[in-house]
Amino acid sequence: MLESVFSPILFATAFTTILVIQDPLGAVPIFLSLTSRQEPAARRRSAFQATLVSFWVILVFALFGRYILQFLGISVPALQISGGLLLLLVALELLTDGEDEADPSSSSANAALVPLGTPLLAGPGAIVAAMVAVESAATPVVGWVTVALALLATHLIVWASLRYSVVLHQVLGETAIRVLTRILGLLLAAIAVQMMGDGLVSFIKTSFL
Repeated sequence: MLESVFSPILFATAFTTILVIQDPLGAVPIFLSLTSRQEPAARRRSAFQATLVSFWVILVFALFGRYILQFLGISVPALQISGGLLLLLVALELLTDGEDEADPSSSSANAALVPLGTPLLAGPGAIVAAMVAVESAATPVVGWVTVALALLATHLIVWASLRYSVVLHQVLGETAIRVLTRILGLLLAAIAVQMMGDGLVSFIKTSFL
């Protein structure tokens, strides 16, 4: 009965991919910069708000992405290929020094929502990954339920990283965070190549065979 609404394999894939794309540890320095002038209570509130915005933005696209694709006449393999290319670009940014610089003078909660909540956390890469995960499910219900749970799990980790960002930054340090970000970038690059390969095989089968 559970298998009719939930896929453990899809959950693991979606959870890993989206978490790597969002890179919670990499967002810690940016979050601290954006909230540098806030009191601890305000910083905790900003962490919750940024996480909530990211969750809802990605969830909306995951739920209604199928209808957007149908309206535009885009096939799932085409989405997989283009999504893989986009994820590869995100991975290259993680592997290099292409991080977005935050404005230290921004101290309001709105600064934590934009650009942190979106587009840094809920960016094109995470949105496309969620849409691809839903479309790759056996049924729409399985895709919606599984990806929604995966998004909930990833955003709990994102919230915890932002909530305890001061402690994480002190314990890990800037160098360790950068090293972990590079490792996540390498993993994301492999995921992107696999996604493009699967999409290309499916595209050829549906178009020429």
